[in-house]
Parts: sequence; C-alpha cells; structure tokens
Amino acid sequence: MQSFRSELELVNHSGKALVEKDIIDLDKKIREFREGKVHDEKFRSLRLARGVYGQRQQGVQMIRIKLPFGKISSKQLLRIADISDEYSNGNLHLTTRQDIQIHHVSLDRTPELWAKLEQDDITLREACGNTVRNITASAESGIDPDELFDASPYAHALFSYFLRKPFGQELGRKIKIAFSNTDKDTAVTYIHDIGFIPKINEESEHGFKVLIGGGLGAQPFLAQTAHEFLPGNKLIPFVESTIRVFDRYGERISRHKARIKYLIHKIGIEEFLKLAADEEKALLYKTYEINLNASLSVAPLKEPIFKQTALINSKEYKTWFDTNTFKQKQEGYFGVYIKVLLGNIPSAKARELAKVVNTYAASDDIRLTINQGFLLKYVLEQSLPLLFKELQALNLATPGFDSTADITACPGTDTCNLAISNSTNITVELEKVIYAEFPELIHNHDLKIKISGCMNSCGQHGLAQIGFHGSSFKVGTTVVPALQVLLGGGTTGNGKGRISEKIIKVASKRGPDVLRTLFTDFEKNAVEGEYFNSYYDKQGKDYFYQLLKPLGDNTTLSGSDYLDWGSEEKFQTAIGVGECAGVMIDLVATLFFEAEEKLTWAAEAFDAGKYGDSIYYTYASFISSAKGVLLDKQVHVNTHHTLISDFDKHLVETDEISIGSTFKDLVLQINKNEPSKEFAEAYFDQAHLFLGKVKTYRESTIEAK
Repeated sequence: MQSFRSELELVNHSGKALVEKDIIDLDKKIREFREGKVHDEKFRSLRLARGVYGQRQQGVQMIRIKLPFGKISSKQLLRIADISDEYSNGNLHLTTRQDIQIHHVSLDRTPELWAKLEQDDITLREACGNTVRNITASAESGIDPDELFDASPYAHALFSYFLRKPFGQELGRKIKIAFSNTDKDTAVTYIHDIGFIPKINEESEHGFKVLIGGGLGAQPFLAQTAHEFLPGNKLIPFVESTIRVFDRYGERISRHKARIKYLIHKIGIEEFLKLAADEEKALLYKTYEINLNASLSVAPLKEPIFKQTALINSKEYKTWFDTNTFKQKQEGYFGVYIKVLLGNIPSAKARELAKVVNTYAASDDIRLTINQGFLLKYVLEQSLPLLFKELQALNLATPGFDSTADITACPGTDTCNLAISNSTNITVELEKVIYAEFPELIHNHDLKIKISGCMNSCGQHGLAQIGFHGSSFKVGTTVVPALQVLLGGGTTGNGKGRISEKIIKVASKRGPDVLRTLFTDFEKNAVEGEYFNSYYDKQGKDYFYQLLKPLGDNTTLSGSDYLDWGSEEKFQTAIGVGECAGVMIDLVATLFFEAEEKLTWAAEAFDAGKYGDSIYYTYASFISSAKGVLLDKQVHVNTHHTLISDFDKHLVETDEISIGSTFKDLVLQINKNEPSKEFAEAYFDQAHLFLGKVKTYRESTIEAK
C-alpha cells in the first residue's frame, strides 16, 4: 500500500487530479468488494471501465492498456515492459485494436500498476467495458504517400474529448471507432460502430466520409454511410450525438442485441440520424476545431548510420526490404514494419526493440498495427541494412508483413473466457505451412488469414479471405476441437467490405490441410493475376464445400484429432462468462445508491464549471431512480427510451407518483435546452427532488406490504 501511495504522489505531482481520483476509486472499490460491500456485477462494471478484465484462469486479471490510434513512444514501451515484469508474466500482447494487454495480474495490485503507467501518460481508462473503446487508425497515418492528410490528430482529438465523458460510461455495449487514412481503408472502418475516411471537398475543406453501424461478432453487419462528407470540425459533435442516442435507445437487457448495428437495423439509419440531430441543442460544442499539431511525430535529427556490407545484396535482406518497408511521403525516409507472431513480444525483447528505435527511427512515434505488429517511422534509407541486422538479431525481421503468411489471431483458450478451441498454437502451424510450402505467398497482400477462438471475431475472421473460428462437435459422446472455415471476406475500399461465408466445420488438427487444399486448388485453377475473392465468386460457395468435404469427414478421425493444438489432455469445452460488456445491476437499493452517486458527480462537475457533464450525470440519476422503482414493480425495461415511457404508464398515469408533469417531459429536458449553468442547476434540483419522491414511494410500498 505504501508503494501504491508513493506512485500516486508522483501522478498527482504532474497535475493529474482526475487520474488520481480514478485510481483511488478503483483501490477503494476493490477493498469494498473484498469486504462484500459492493455487488459483484457493479464491481465488474467499474473495473472493466478501468481496463481490468477477468480471464480464463481464476484469481487473476488481464490488463488492457489503451494506446490511442496505436501510438506509443519508446519510453512508454520500456515502461510497459517493466510493468509486465513486475506485475505479470513478462509478455506483452499486441491486439487488433492497437492496445497492449498483459495477463495474470493480481486484482489487488491493479491500482499500483495503473499509477506507475500514468507516470508516462499511459491510461487504462475505458479500455474495456460498456464505453468508448480505444480509437484505432491506420498506422501509416502521417507518412503515407497516398493520404490526403494525416488522420492522426482527429483520432487523438476524439480520444481526448470522449475520455471520462459521463454519457459514455454505462452504455448498453461498447463503441468502437476507427479512422482509415486513405480509400484503401486499412483500418477496416466498415466493421466499426463509427468509421471515418479522409475526404477533401470542392472548397478544399478537410473532412471525412462517415460510416456507422458496422460490426463483426456472431452476426456481422456492414456499416452504412451516414455522411459522404462531414467537415472535420463536425466530427466530435456528430460522435457525441450518436453516443447519446445509443445510450437512450440502445438495448440493455440482451447483450447480444446491444450494439449500434442492431439499433440502426431496428429503426433505420434515417431515423437514427434524425434522433442524433435532435440532440444538437444539448451539445456543448456545435463545432469543434481540431488541433492538427497535437500528435505530430518528430523526425529524428541524426546522421545516416551506414556501413557498406554485403548484407544489402543478400536475398534475405531484399525479401525483407520488399515486404516490410515502404517510402514515406517525407523524402529520404522509410516506414518499416515489424511482424510479431501472435502479437506476443517478451518484455526483454521489447526493451531491446526500444533501444533499436532510439537509434534508427522516430522514438516518440512507434505505431501498433491492427494485425498485431509494429510500424517504425522516419528510418533513413541509408540506415535500413543495419536496422535489418539489428532486428534480425532480435528475431523481428521475419518477412511478409500483412501478407498471407502474417496471420492475425486472438489469444483464444490461452486466456479468454469465451474461447472454444485453441487459436494460437494452430496459427504457428499454419504459418509454418505457408513459409515452408508456399513461400511465394509472403508477397501476397490480397489473401489474408485470420483466426478467432470463438465466433465473436476478436481475431477478425469475419472479414478474411480465409477465416477460422474455434468450435467443437461430438462424435458419439466425445467432444472434438473444431474449426469453422469461412471464405470470401475482405476490404473492397472506401468504407465497403465483404463478410466471409461459412463453408464447413473440420477437426482443428486438419486446419493445415485446409490451407494446403485451398492454396493448391487456387494455384492450379485460378487464371494469372486473379484475386482469391474473384476466384471464390467464380467458383461459388458449394464448389469450396465440395473441395473441403473430405476433410470434414468425421468417420476418418484419428487419435490426434481428438486433442486440441498444444494440449495433451482430452478436449472439453469450458466456456466462461464474457466480460466485453458488463451487465446492468438489477437491485433496487443499488440503483438508488447509483442515483445518489451520480448526483454527487453532477454536483462536482457543476462546481468545476463542466455544465454539460453535470447535466448528463443528472440525466443518469433520473434513469437509475426510475429504474429502481420499476424494478420494484417487476417491470423490466431494455432501453432508456422504454423506461421513460413505462414510468409514465405504471406510475405517473396511475397517480402513484406525482411529479407535476410527465416523466418524459421532465427527463427529456436534456435535449431541449442548451448546456447552460442555469439549466444544469435547475435540472439537478429536479433530479434531487425526484429521487426523494421515488425513495419515499418505495418505503411506503414496503410498509404497506
């Protein structure tokens, strides 16, 4: 505890009062949880919003470190490596959301861990839970010769603005936002809740094409176009309006239907955008100018590091140069990709990489990529051979970045509660097949392979040309680890994409043979220059089912087929409870306590002059108060919108509670008024009075019973 307090003093010395409050609150809630004073589901929701995530192994946590648009400095990388050694197992896992995760962390040590991370401006806040998650962006933003302008400052502005915003803390489910830097859509905006692609209009104004309502998971949806062009200073108001609508109208009971994509599917995109427009009056900013210098990286001011050697003529170097580097738009500099198998890098190797970056690249701007690798920026052309040699010594110069041989995979059954079968050991085996038997595919950037441990698509199998997700099937009474094979997905560009189609389920141990069969058939029958998806469309889904059918024949299973990859034990499914979104508590007393707590936060925000935040905390208090009474009457609601109507129906119209108006008129003042000091104060007083009335009502009903 003494160590935790000393770390907090360092954070506070830097003037980070909000951060300190977050960390102290987490520490307090952990102690209250241990003492049985905080309900498990309430505590779960709180820790998730602070990046603390339960894992498959009992008694330890996964910590998700939030790195906006994947940007990290070498100093921050060193800090995270030290944290992993001290609190975890010495491994850093790079994710498809440009986060870093560490595993096997004691819950009680998480506040101390967080305090140490914050000393280098690294946050856990809203890395998990029903919040605005990490905002991703094309790693090449800022150095890509094909981009219209750098999207990084816009991603940075959204991250900064929406962090800790009250309307983004207790959503029905998570919000994922992505920025692609060109029409190539390398950030796959079409599978995000909100996506942006840079555009310049006829007046030379910078803006974005806006996509909304995409998502993968068990039921994938392609995003729809909300705006063909939205000016850059309208981004933050648009996103805030979108989140406010989702908070009020989004599903809250069935977590499988609680994403924006389902709400838009239900009411239509026109109605959704109309509701978003109705929120405009309540917004603090109708336009929000972006600081375009907020996230600029600094080109290293150093002389070329170059020694003439035979290395530059070697086949290994040339292959690496061709597949892992590109010319930046800044003359004389190169971007260098680093392929990281499974996204796992030991902390000792991460430290060595940081040293290499300090010597050869921009030390303030390493980018994590969405396929679980790194991008180094501002490497001098003359220094590339020596950089290659340094990376080779670290086993980080594997060629074929973002190629067929660069397979994306989630951690699967290694740590995840929801995983069904292993997705990591099989990835290693599949990459071996490609490098050994189909080495030409390290130059193929059209055909991508992605693997998830379950259907939820954390490995993004749903948008791959060849995708796999963990599954199982029974042969008699024996459960067999399996892979669902999917084909035909991928990015087509400018916010458009294809969702892969399910073809066949095979035993997991037959995954390598699936690849061999597909690649051999493609090489044999595709015309020269034909893309895989064109070939897939030409041949048709049934063709590939028949092609792979022999591998799905369960009468030919052998002994090893009954074991999962990397396991010597009999396979059994052991699916836990997922934590990607915490469920709402349905305890009346707890809901009233939450209403009081939110009024406290509203008062604090008001005193700080944050009237918009104060108003939204007050709104949240109204909702918690009303939900508590409805729950006491056994009336269950699945959205804020229906809750408001049901409170009027069951309590106001029956004269059981008198509030001088309808509850709808009372609570929905929020989007009918400017976020002024006067309204914030009046709205707070009304919510305080309302909470008193509903608590008195409940006490009287208990006495009557």
